[in-house]
Amino acid sequence: MFERFLAFIRELTGEEIAGRHLGGDHPAVAAAALLFFVMDADGERAESERKILEEEIAASYDVLGERLAEIVAAGEKAEQESVDLYAFTSILNQHLDHESRIEFVGMMWEIVYADGIRTEVENNIVWRVAELLHVERADRIRMRHEVEERRPGSSGTKDEVETD
Repeated sequence: MFERFLAFIRELTGEEIAGRHLGGDHPAVAAAALLFFVMDADGERAESERKILEEEIAASYDVLGERLAEIVAAGEKAEQESVDLYAFTSILNQHLDHESRIEFVGMMWEIVYADGIRTEVENNIVWRVAELLHVERADRIRMRHEVEERRPGSSGTKDEVETD
């Protein structure tokens, strides 16, 4: 599902991630920060959510081990220090094509459903990020349904509120 996203990220600047400074303006850090934002939305950090976050970052940026840990830590720190989503989404808008932004929305849904429950606040954050990434409602919902299909028993919200 994320093959195009992976290829695009790897070709981003022609540079390898290894050895590059990991500031808040680095696309991998921005992506990790947004995934942490979604992960923290319901006030609970499940180990399954962090595992999915690490798997998605590792696959998307072709990193493992210490470099993966650095990206994840930098993303977590950036998320904790941020006041809004715009700084991160603007970085991804600069570096990702439209299809890759849609696939990133799919990554957010993976985090949402990692604990088996979609809360209203998680749903709202994915909606806001998708809007900032210029991902249309139909694509956001399609990505949610694709994740729900892969994760049986994960549909619906914690508070039984159906939101798009």
